[in-house]
Amino acid sequence: MIPTTKSATRPVLNHLIQLDGVRFLAVGLVLIDHWTAERLPPALTLPLGSLGVTIFFVLSGFLISRILLSGKDKLPLPKTSHLGSYLKTFYIRRTLRIFPIYYLTLFVLYLLNEPPVRRTIGWLALYASNLYIARYATWMGTVDHLWSLAVEEQVYLFMPMLLFLLPRTWVMPTALLMLLGSVSLRYGLLLHGDPWFIGYVSMPTCLDAFGLGLAMAWLWLYQRARFEALFSSSIGLLGSIAALGLVVWAAKSYAAQHPLIDHNSFNVYTHVWERLAASFIGFFLIGKAIVGFKGPMKTLLEHPVSQYMGQISYGLYLYHNFIYNAYHTPQTHIVLRVWRKLTSWVSFLDTSFAFQFIYLLAITIGLATLSWFLIEKPINKLKDRFAY
Repeated sequence: MIPTTKSATRPVLNHLIQLDGVRFLAVGLVLIDHWTAERLPPALTLPLGSLGVTIFFVLSGFLISRILLSGKDKLPLPKTSHLGSYLKTFYIRRTLRIFPIYYLTLFVLYLLNEPPVRRTIGWLALYASNLYIARYATWMGTVDHLWSLAVEEQVYLFMPMLLFLLPRTWVMPTALLMLLGSVSLRYGLLLHGDPWFIGYVSMPTCLDAFGLGLAMAWLWLYQRARFEALFSSSIGLLGSIAALGLVVWAAKSYAAQHPLIDHNSFNVYTHVWERLAASFIGFFLIGKAIVGFKGPMKTLLEHPVSQYMGQISYGLYLYHNFIYNAYHTPQTHIVLRVWRKLTSWVSFLDTSFAFQFIYLLAITIGLATLSWFLIEKPINKLKDRFAY
């Protein structure tokens, strides 16, 4: 996921304020998925977590591409003489925003002897947890979610140079190539019989989402009328939501019709088309938010609570899995021990998981709030010294 960056959104258009609300929706989907897993019947199980992550990928593709393309446009001729400063500015600003709390979290968890952190600290420190998952075909426990941050960092390694060297007329074909290449690669891995982990967490297999973000940035910068015409209507968003619903239904139907086949290993709907459909949801959701939702959706996205939650969304995402994860958190975890003590005092709290969800959310918001005001916001101010 991409952390909120005020300087990258606020000055351009007031409607971009709704992007913080989109961040809130995306991180909310991830939290719901990770905290309620295995509590819902299979018929109601939806890929909310992967949808939330994919929305963040599209958003990252848009914001980073827009920053890079507009930054390149501002460079004096000959532009190649300014490549060094162009790359330096980008990487310093990204480092200031992303690295501090990521490495502080790893440091603290290493000191606390968190098993997966101790075991894989080298992979985590190099933003290579997705490579670890793909190589060993296994999840990593409480640090599972860091794979998406690894994907984003790996995209940052090539995207600045790519967009600097790419002529403007080649941007849209490149975005299309990223989309088609990513889908084809996922399909090829599936046919080859590779573990599904590879197609899910590898950076190249996520590029359809980033490609759509790149296409959106190009339209926003150079084809504003087409951008507004495309996203003014809600048809695209509603159609992409329906498409994802059909993909999920087809995946469940396929699994039911082939009980002897491990659908986690071979299900073209889940492992090829689901992320593409989710990417288009992110594409139309973000585009519509930039143009500006009206009515109830506008109220939701611009509500002060949504805005604040979007502002601290990086911390919410980074910390939530260490607070609780339905798959990995042992009953001896301090958060669950405190919860059992609370329910022994106030028994009705144990009558519904909704109370426990609120408890987990309060802890996560509290930690993300401290992180924002004590660490992220002060360090974020340093970025003003490195303007494009």
